[in-house]
Amino acid sequence: MKTYDPLVFLAVFQEMLGPLLWILPLLALGTAVGFGWVWRRDGHLVSRRLVQSELLGLLGGGVALVVMAAVSSSGFTDAAGPADWFLILIVYGTGFVATMLLAYTVMGLLGRPSGRAT
Repeated sequence: MKTYDPLVFLAVFQEMLGPLLWILPLLALGTAVGFGWVWRRDGHLVSRRLVQSELLGLLGGGVALVVMAAVSSSGFTDAAGPADWFLILIVYGTGFVATMLLAYTVMGLLGRPSGRAT
């Protein structure tokens, strides 16, 4: 691969993820907008909601690893070097943060506003 062609990456991700390739970015955009709206409405982060969403984030990181193993041709026993384990940590961390933000946003939208901090 002597030249950089983003369409090659798009084709590979489309093959691996199928419709999830388009659903996940839309979900991420909706989560980011919703999180910003909830944060602006409340005026601060609500600690109880944040801790609950962090606990759900632990599960979300695990789900991200399961999805990674399902869509790739390798499993966790194939991880041989530091780069493989670093990638596994990145996938877990991304799943953790994404689930935490989604959970915080959903709890903020479904719950009552906490009011402005003084």
